[in-house]
Amino acid sequence: MAQVADAKGEYRGIGPRNDTELKAWLSKRPREAALAPELPIIDPHHHFWDTPQRGRYLLPELLADIGAGSGSGEAHNIVATVFLECRSMYRKDGPAEMAPVGEVEFVNGIAAMSASGGYGPCRVAEAIVGHADLTTGARVREVLEAEIRVGGGRFRGIRHGVSWDANDAIQQFATRSVPPHLVRDAKFREGFAQLAPLGLSFESWQYHPQLPDAIDLARAFPDTTIILNHVGGVLGVGPYAGHRQEILAGWKKDIAELAKCPNVTVKLGGVGMTSFGFDFHERGLPPSSEDLAAAWRQYLEPCIEAFGPDRCMFESNFPPDKQSGGYTELWNAFKRITAGASAAEKTALYSGTAARVYRLTVP
Repeated sequence: MAQVADAKGEYRGIGPRNDTELKAWLSKRPREAALAPELPIIDPHHHFWDTPQRGRYLLPELLADIGAGSGSGEAHNIVATVFLECRSMYRKDGPAEMAPVGEVEFVNGIAAMSASGGYGPCRVAEAIVGHADLTTGARVREVLEAEIRVGGGRFRGIRHGVSWDANDAIQQFATRSVPPHLVRDAKFREGFAQLAPLGLSFESWQYHPQLPDAIDLARAFPDTTIILNHVGGVLGVGPYAGHRQEILAGWKKDIAELAKCPNVTVKLGGVGMTSFGFDFHERGLPPSSEDLAAAWRQYLEPCIEAFGPDRCMFESNFPPDKQSGGYTELWNAFKRITAGASAAEKTALYSGTAARVYRLTVP
């Protein structure tokens, strides 16, 4: 998720359009009818927030994007979702390291609302991925145990973003201010070692030049489930602009090497973020699913080839990916890319892998 700290240290979504502008922009193209609307989908990566800086994206906004309750047959069959940490609703009081517990509490409340059945059949936030500062070493176990307690049986793991680049044009997209090669730090790894004994997973969010660090981490902790976010965070802006094919060649090699680690799965998405270097957000008319599929195929297909469908899962990464188009169009683009896949492969890519990794209800 692309964020930047403002002068007050608060975090907001990066993008050329705010929520109001996005709605106006997306309304310029009629929403497409969902392709293969009967296919069950678990969306394993989205966010919730409500701040003046980032706007509001809560249960009503997500359900509006999904098209839940429309009854028109035009919406995708989203049966469950997974929430990913985004520094939302941190605790104001108490020790700083315990602040992220507030985010898990907050999202568990939304999940409980959804579980009532009063908001449609989709099990929103059936799993929750929070944050805990792994640089505190073994002490992070207290935070993890607190998040397990408040998670209502839904807490599955954490994300500690380690995205870093020496160029300021890139670093503005980072979720946190971190030093380079953080995952190789001894204290970070002391904290990381607390995850597996608690049955928790780790979401790996970095930029593509940092994939060798992710490979080293996966090899060092073969018993920890690691989920690579956003196909490895390929960059296409700043000094990386204009070098797409060169970058793709090196990225494919790293992806193939990472795929040799059986404890790693990959999320297919996040390509709608502006950091990937596409210009959809600059166009007057939102892209069609054909447009998105043509641009994104070069990132998604190599991951499926390297990891196999049973270790890949499509994600929306909403609302950050909303900068490049609508929710229905995003899933239509994925379905266009996988049109030639078998029924078993589609089941894995759209729900099976996510259900297994996050221990969710199988559709």
